[in-house]
Amino acid sequence: MHDDRRLIEARLRRTLQRVEDEVWSAPTPVDLGRWDAPGEPVPVEEGLTAPFAQAQVGDRWGPPWGTTWWRIRATVPDSYAGRRVDLRLDLGFDPGHDGFHVEGLVHRADGTPVKGLNPHNQWVRVADEAAGGEEVELFVEAASNPLLLGGGGFDFRPSPLGDRLTAGDEPRYVVVRAELAVFEQEVWELQQDLEVLGQLAAELPEGDPRQWQLLRAIDRSCDALDTSDIALSASAARALLAGVLATPARASAHRISAVGHSHIDSAWLWPVRETVRKVARTSSNVLALMDDHPELVYAMSSAQQFAWLRDHRPEVWRGVLERVREGRFVPVGGMWVESDTNMPGGEALARQLNHGKRFFLDEFGIETREVWLPDSFGYTAALPQLIALSASQWFLTQKISWNTTNRFPHHTFRWEGLDGTRVFTHFPPADTYNSEVSGAEVAHAARNFSDKGDATRSLLPFGWGDGGGGPTREMLARAARLKDLDGSPRIEVERPDAFFAKAEAEYPDAPVWVGELYLEMHRGTYTSQARTKQGNRRSEHLLREAELWASTATVRAGATYPAEELDRIWKVVLLQQFHDILPGSSIGWVHREAVANYEVVAAELAAIIESAQASLAGEGDVEVVFNAAPHERSGVAGGAAGPLSSGGPAVADVEVVAEGEGWVLSNGLIRAVVDARGLLTSVVDTATGREALAPGSAGNLLQLHPDTPAAWDAWDLDASYRHTWTDLTEVSSVSVVDGGVRVERRFGESSVTQLLTLTPGEPRVDVDTEVDWREREKILKAGFDLDVTTERSTAEVQFGHVHRPTHTNTSWDAAKFEICAHRWVHAGEPGYGAAVVNDSTYGHDVTRRDREGGGTTTQVRLSLLRAPQSPDPVADLGVHRLRYAVVPGADIADAIREGYRVNLPLRVVRGSGAAVEPLVSVTAGSAVVEAVKLADDRSGDVVVRLYESLGSRGSATVLAGLEHTGVETVDLLERPLPTEGVEVVDGGVRLALRPFQVVTLRFTR
Repeated sequence: MHDDRRLIEARLRRTLQRVEDEVWSAPTPVDLGRWDAPGEPVPVEEGLTAPFAQAQVGDRWGPPWGTTWWRIRATVPDSYAGRRVDLRLDLGFDPGHDGFHVEGLVHRADGTPVKGLNPHNQWVRVADEAAGGEEVELFVEAASNPLLLGGGGFDFRPSPLGDRLTAGDEPRYVVVRAELAVFEQEVWELQQDLEVLGQLAAELPEGDPRQWQLLRAIDRSCDALDTSDIALSASAARALLAGVLATPARASAHRISAVGHSHIDSAWLWPVRETVRKVARTSSNVLALMDDHPELVYAMSSAQQFAWLRDHRPEVWRGVLERVREGRFVPVGGMWVESDTNMPGGEALARQLNHGKRFFLDEFGIETREVWLPDSFGYTAALPQLIALSASQWFLTQKISWNTTNRFPHHTFRWEGLDGTRVFTHFPPADTYNSEVSGAEVAHAARNFSDKGDATRSLLPFGWGDGGGGPTREMLARAARLKDLDGSPRIEVERPDAFFAKAEAEYPDAPVWVGELYLEMHRGTYTSQARTKQGNRRSEHLLREAELWASTATVRAGATYPAEELDRIWKVVLLQQFHDILPGSSIGWVHREAVANYEVVAAELAAIIESAQASLAGEGDVEVVFNAAPHERSGVAGGAAGPLSSGGPAVADVEVVAEGEGWVLSNGLIRAVVDARGLLTSVVDTATGREALAPGSAGNLLQLHPDTPAAWDAWDLDASYRHTWTDLTEVSSVSVVDGGVRVERRFGESSVTQLLTLTPGEPRVDVDTEVDWREREKILKAGFDLDVTTERSTAEVQFGHVHRPTHTNTSWDAAKFEICAHRWVHAGEPGYGAAVVNDSTYGHDVTRRDREGGGTTTQVRLSLLRAPQSPDPVADLGVHRLRYAVVPGADIADAIREGYRVNLPLRVVRGSGAAVEPLVSVTAGSAVVEAVKLADDRSGDVVVRLYESLGSRGSATVLAGLEHTGVETVDLLERPLPTEGVEVVDGGVRLALRPFQVVTLRFTR
């Protein structure tokens, strides 16, 4: 029987090859014209009226990142009368890489889009039932994007193709086919029957009687097929398969909700401008497919991608609007883009949800209920609360299946975040968000599902994705045959919200996962493309300042709030947080544009800040200090301004004194020693007299490691990098400057200059670093060996912090050898700790080390720079300026304060000298104000977002320094929420806060 099975399977493969070759018949050449657009893509009207030159099959075309317009003219032969007729066009497609190289969008002569062309979609319907003699004229806008994938996967060799500035202009493609042909419907149906049954048989257990029913039916069908006239014998061959296709599924069969989808990366191996066209091509494909398949439901995430359609392709947008109203083209996700969630700040994540959900409400009147992030590289513990605060209730991801160490234990569960909020979460067990609805995928989904016995349902997103393309008629054919078929899970094509409602009702007591969803892979994304990350961090804090001071100037000085400008800038920043831009995993073109965008954003926000502060400072020549941080500084309250002479505690000047072969820096709060190697050998906070650094160790020790991951260059940091390193202790020079010590080093082809300083009145040692980085496949770390013993470190995340192990007791602990933190990392033991803060670094590692004299210490290291070769061969090369600091004797509250201060420096403006009181203030406690802005609805109301920062229960009184007629708690879209735990008091509200709770208040003016 085993030999019989192998023979039947071999026969099936050969038969399918022959059947596929006969799906189209009677080909007729078409007249082909071409026009190569100069430079960037042109409007459709220009492409349609271009001066086309004669072209033919075999022509070479398509320089990297070029656009060629093709004109197709033909007359339908009279012999096609009564038959279905297609245009077949192969522009040089590689069937293995949908959306990763050549793509096209077909238009009629009036500019109406018809459908997209890609490797798995090389046909266009010309006539359902031809009369013969019809004149055909179609136009194709074709993108000659270079293929940056190799051999069925990634090619990690450096390539110049990732940027149009270096890609060259050599044509890369050849026209393979351009013809009209008759579509043989029954042959195609036979192909689908055989594929589905063959795939199903291959997945059934050896010896299963159902397997042999299928194999025997396939064998008989092949017997009935006349290979010399497949079209004529296809019906007879299909008839012999009808019985096995009609056998219903078993009562216990797993249930799959199949959702049409195309995960389109908003940038990755192509620039943002190409994504705009990908979205139009894929949406056109979906609309065309919906015309033929009323059962198709298609889910598209990312408000940004819908906005691109609206703004750039209104003719496609109109079709999408119609299908959205029908409930078949379904907006999902509730975010502006499918963002990274590790590195965006708390307010940025709130705005992702605010802008995304608001767009869907404004444009469609739809309240999305799920957050849809299948491909982001791990998920912050802050997210469940934000999901709930956005009036969403479900979460979907798939990426955790990529874990390389531990298998995640659930596919359906309740995810509990920082503050205790739980959100119903699903993790598709097919382990893909680009399903073909193949037998292997649906069988794997059923076998792999972790929650058998308690739950019976999973979701399957199907359609070509990453580069776009979407569902195909073949996928729908498989889904239809698998709807109720013995041996297979039951498949129902339906909306995501229908799945979630059924799954949650079925599994109300789903297990709970507490804390972040850490991805045991792609840890290098916390560091790759440092300029992009620095631009993000800086933009987030400039936006905080711009909103704060513009709101204050509007209320206090009658200025005009720049609402439209801030809205536009936020959307630029939110786009850069897409999960292949901010993580540094896109081609060089993408990051070059991101950095340029950040420069424009910085200039625009600086102008808003300067204008607002000028209005508030008034006329005069007195220096006025503006403090945008949430904590008092230099005698100025958070969110306030005042003259430099306004008071505050007296602070000592900084002294730098030579001592032995080094120098002592002191400002009355900190005493730090820098040795002749330019390393910190002692850091003492004078209040306690305790040494922060471990005996015999050094602080600010730069270390260089080889960084050659086994795969996924820009994404991965393999644990093996720790096996080899070089301590960078050789110096070119060490010298004293005002307030500190200047250190210069050279290593490899690179150089670094560091300024170690103290600031009057500030309890930390600052390290300003400028690196001319010329290394390849290396990672640069900066370490502080702290004299504390602890089993866990603490790292800031959005609206709070998380604890992570410093040991490797379990495989789950060991997998977290590189972690993401925002502005600070803290390591402490009862009664004492220290923090390391930064202005633009996200990657860190924290480990236990042997201590001289016994015990252990805790080493905190920042990952400053990487140098991956793919997909950007010049990633991170060049000059970088970074800032970080060590804060000795710090508790968590100190770490929070210093993290804000490093990222929000004081601004000094000349004016009248009058103090500017904050719009809102919080009484002493652990509540921290994260944002002050005017309401999105342009009402002039003041919106304040704050959070409990220490992970403890407490209360806070928020006082408003403005006239208001009322105050209420609101969600992230600034809509009223129940007022539990809120007490109105004179001038403000008193809040009862749970650990890490985020509260948004709206003061009505």
